[in-house]
Amino acid sequence: MRSTPLRIALSLLIAAAVLSAGIAHAERPNIVVILADDMGYGDPGCYNAESKCPTPHIDRLASQGMRFTDAHTAGSVCVPSRYGLLTGRYPFRTKLDWRRNGVIEKGRTTVASLLQENGYATAMVGKWHLGFDGGPDYDWSQPMRGGPVHRGFATYFGMPASLDIPPYYYIRGRQPVYPPTETIEASATEGWSPIQGAFWREGKVAPDFRHDEVLDRFASEAVKVVEQRAAGEQPFFLYLALTAPHTPWLPAEEFRGKGAAGLYSEFVAHVDDVVGRVLRALEDSGAADETLVLFASDNGPVWYDEDEERFGHESVGPLRGMKGDAWDGGHRVPFVVRWPGHVEAGSTSDALVGFVDLFATVADIVDADVPADAAEDSVSFHSVLQGEASVGRQTMVQHHSGTVLRDGKWKLINHLGSGGFSKPRREQPQPGGPQGQLYNLAADPGEQNNLWQSEPERVKRMLAELKAIRAGER
Repeated sequence: MRSTPLRIALSLLIAAAVLSAGIAHAERPNIVVILADDMGYGDPGCYNAESKCPTPHIDRLASQGMRFTDAHTAGSVCVPSRYGLLTGRYPFRTKLDWRRNGVIEKGRTTVASLLQENGYATAMVGKWHLGFDGGPDYDWSQPMRGGPVHRGFATYFGMPASLDIPPYYYIRGRQPVYPPTETIEASATEGWSPIQGAFWREGKVAPDFRHDEVLDRFASEAVKVVEQRAAGEQPFFLYLALTAPHTPWLPAEEFRGKGAAGLYSEFVAHVDDVVGRVLRALEDSGAADETLVLFASDNGPVWYDEDEERFGHESVGPLRGMKGDAWDGGHRVPFVVRWPGHVEAGSTSDALVGFVDLFATVADIVDADVPADAAEDSVSFHSVLQGEASVGRQTMVQHHSGTVLRDGKWKLINHLGSGGFSKPRREQPQPGGPQGQLYNLAADPGEQNNLWQSEPERVKRMLAELKAIRAGER
């Protein structure tokens, strides 16, 4: 067939569009966020040379990218942490009633919806724990609303909450694969505290659901997403939210005997293997060099002082506290970013960064416009990743049963005690004594020397700053 000027023009337009899409994809990386659940700052070997947990895949990721040493979650427990990660907002700015409603407000821009609007294929696999509308007694014949597919993810496979919180069932898209119609008895492990070991609560369970299969099921689903999306023309965003090493600790047989911290180190080894499976999928699909991979934990571990003494394993490294705590062991976490050609391999950063900063950083990377009413607490660390800056944000708030404010090297906690799992949880101020806690983390990373009374002007300024941030004035 003879070419006409119109056909030639159309061919040129199509070729230009294909070339433009290819250039855009090359400039805008695939993004994979792998979020462990309850993994301590001192669990990966790349953060703790004396760790009793074998983590070769996480360690390799760090050797190929940047390891952050002062990265913090948005909260020291699951729900606020995940809200901050996806929205770029401090979690105290919303209601966290995840059992009855979706925590992320309808219409709010998330990392996923921002990327989707900018040409990304988006997918989530794993633990949501940000609620669905109309809970907890859902009408299983109707689509579940307020979840991942209504907040920017084109596809979703996962479960509603932690693996020890009933009901237990899988969700694909908007509906349960099978509703939780059966009952499972509670589980525990002798020799551990009531909330450690193979612990889960009694409750409803779906007929196809087995606790010891969940971690590998999520790994397989994530690998499938990588294989399918890597073959497509769009860049993709995968958020893999693992259920582990949160309880129940259920390592597969091949990981038994791994590490020297008992059942916990065996389960951490299993988590590390899942990370390795996703990294291998990226490599086998040819997408590794075009993909930014971020690995982190949603908060600190459930690891008591007696566990440290028993196994000689410091799950939070040199930090104080554990999951739920205002002390850094509750919210300072492993945070590793690999981005070939952009992030220097084997580099380390002590920049102050947080989960709420993922939003602004991703927006910078893909050159996306951020709506005026979105991600008001997010500060980009894109320049830190590229080695153009060594300092992150100046101030940051962590959410837990109290409130924490970081200001450079200084940390203020507006109460006495851990505020979480560690004892003492709360202490009443004594006459003439400190009303809260103030630490110089540069000199005292273990938070042992409370400077509240010796730095009254600093305390006054930081309390005023905290009040202003909470009021939306900063």
